[in-house]
Parts: sequence; structure tokens; C-alpha cells
Amino acid sequence: MNATPDASRKIALVTGAGTGIGKAAALALAADGWTLALTGRRREPLEALAGEIGAAAQVLPADVSDKASIDALFAEIAARFGRLDLLFNNAGGWSPGAPIEDVSFDDWQRVVNVNLTGVFLCSQAAIRLMKAQTPKGGRIINNGSISAHAPRPLTAPYTATKHAVSGLTKQVALEGRAHNIACGQIDIGNADTDMAAKMKTGILQANGQIMVEPVFDPVHAGRAVAYMASLPLDANVLTMTVMASAAPFVGRG
Repeated sequence: MNATPDASRKIALVTGAGTGIGKAAALALAADGWTLALTGRRREPLEALAGEIGAAAQVLPADVSDKASIDALFAEIAARFGRLDLLFNNAGGWSPGAPIEDVSFDDWQRVVNVNLTGVFLCSQAAIRLMKAQTPKGGRIINNGSISAHAPRPLTAPYTATKHAVSGLTKQVALEGRAHNIACGQIDIGNADTDMAAKMKTGILQANGQIMVEPVFDPVHAGRAVAYMASLPLDANVLTMTVMASAAPFVGRG
């Protein structure tokens, strides 16, 4: 039996919430008064984050690449909260660096399943819930990447999926108009998370050199997500890039 929605609460689901950008976004949203459903494959970091946030956070482990897991997750959200106002599609994965011709099918499939299929499955389930709830509507924010604009060497699965997320963001933004659902994308470059550890010691550049790259505190990316989420549904940030100011993205170094 579904819960009776509490109109005074804003309900947000953050995927990949236990670490990195997901954690930073969850903390920023909690500070802005959101009630949070925290999801990811590992319960332990989610429980630790919920302990930091307090009663406004609930832990709902799930695997975004598994349809049955996502169906169960959204059924639980409907049962516990009665509605969903925000989905932050943050969960993502990487694969070992390799030339395109040497990328294993398993690595390709794993990255596609998490970075693209997971975004699709969560968006699909969120749209269904947002269309059916009263009042109707909500917001979806996708975590893209600077790799949605320009590739790094030896990262074909990651780059391809992040470009695809950009197209999916626009598709959801277009179709969501009819249902008061806004959709935008945040493209983050060089946030100081576990995923960016190599940047601080030296990472391969397009010219074949190894270069240390600057990073920035992920708290700023979290605040950017919270800003996007704070807008009324008649306004939308379609794309936002948050990056280390001196990162080798704009220009040639």
C-alpha cells in the first residue's frame, strides 16, 4: 500500500550515493531540506552517509544495471514516500584503459550497463512515478562528464556512454515537457574523488605525455546539483559544466 504523500517534503533519489559526487550531492541536498533515498550496490557506505545526514535519509541498496533491482527500488520509493521529486542519476563506472581494438566485451558491456542502461532504467521508472503522482512532475539530473564532450585516450566505453547520456538527457527533457518533468545534465571534470586519483599523480594525455592535472573539491559539484534541483519546474539547467579551472579541457593545455 502506497504511503500518503507529504506535500511539505521534497523527495530525492541519488544513485551511487555512497561516495564521491553522489555523496557530495546528497549532503548538499540534505542541507537544502530534501528527504533522501540513497541507493548504490554497497550498503556500508550508504549507511555511513545516512548516519551523517540523519532522519532525512533512508538507505535503499540497488544495482542500477539490473532491471528487477530498479523495479523493486522504485516500488519501495512509492511505498515509503508516495512520490519522487528528484532523481540524480549519478552511478557510473570505469574500465581499464585500453585501445579500442583491445577493449574486452565484458568491460564494454559492464560500463554500458551501468553508465547508460542504468540511467535509462532509472529515468524510465522515475518518469512513470512522476507522471502518476499528485501534483504531477519532477526533475531528473544526469551526471554526464567532460568526457561527454571530449574523449581521453584509451577510454572508449566511458566516452561512448557519456556521449550517449547527453542524448538521453535531451530526449527526456523533450518528452518530459508534457508531464511537467524537467531534465538536465551536469558535466563534471576533475573532481577530487577516488575516480580521479590518477590525475594527481599523472594521467595520459592525447599527445602521449603523462601529466598531473588539477582537481577540485567535489563539494562544489554537490552544490551545483543542489542549485539545479532548487529551480522551479518551469526553469531548467539543461547542461552545466563544473571543472577544475586549470584542467586541460579548454584550449590546448
